[in-house]
Amino acid sequence: MSGRHVFVLLHGAWHGGWVWQRVAPLLRAAGHEVHTPTLTGVSDRAHLLSPQIGLGTHVEDAVALIEAHDARDVVLVGHSYAGQVVTGVADRIPDRLAKRVHLDAFVGDDGDAAIDLLPDRIAGHYRESVAGPGFGWLIPVRSLSVLGVEDQADLDWLGPRLTPHPWLTYTEPLRLTGKADQVPGAFVECTDWMRVFTPHAERAAARGWPVHEIATGHEAMVTAPGRLAELLLEIAAA
Repeated sequence: MSGRHVFVLLHGAWHGGWVWQRVAPLLRAAGHEVHTPTLTGVSDRAHLLSPQIGLGTHVEDAVALIEAHDARDVVLVGHSYAGQVVTGVADRIPDRLAKRVHLDAFVGDDGDAAIDLLPDRIAGHYRESVAGPGFGWLIPVRSLSVLGVEDQADLDWLGPRLTPHPWLTYTEPLRLTGKADQVPGAFVECTDWMRVFTPHAERAAARGWPVHEIATGHEAMVTAPGRLAELLLEIAAA
């Protein structure tokens, strides 16, 4: 697949479309169209936050954006939590997608909820924080140092912008028809942190997807934007 693609970059939990500010210009400079939507209920759309916002809402956000722009040859990239969204979108509109890229992200099957795809210890931390400071329906923001962000300038840029994330997006399971399998996948694992998503890299490899590695923390779009952009261009062209 050569030529011009439409990149749709989906952020993970607590973030917003702004997190791609270092990557999007590099993809545009290479001649591609780029969209970086913010999912409902977080960041610049936090005013829409409610307990009813679930995985289905976020799948609808991305499907609606792609259809409204009548976008085709879409390279759909999902970071972390948004791997679930990518899978849901691929199942809904496979004919519009050229590739799906899971960036240190969940690779789920039908019936999988994100919370059950996390290691037990981490899922336990999530459940405790939701039950306490999250009022039973929000996931409070996780520490950036846990995610492998060390540079003070990056911490200062990210920290104030992160917002609590709706819990239903982690407990609502994927409902798939099998059509997502029509969309070629690729996985990018970030290796310089606790590597929560290694089991998902293994799932991807078992499906025959190419698996790439970036030697950076979980927030590759912030800490290694140049390398990430290069890799996304490579995956799109392959």
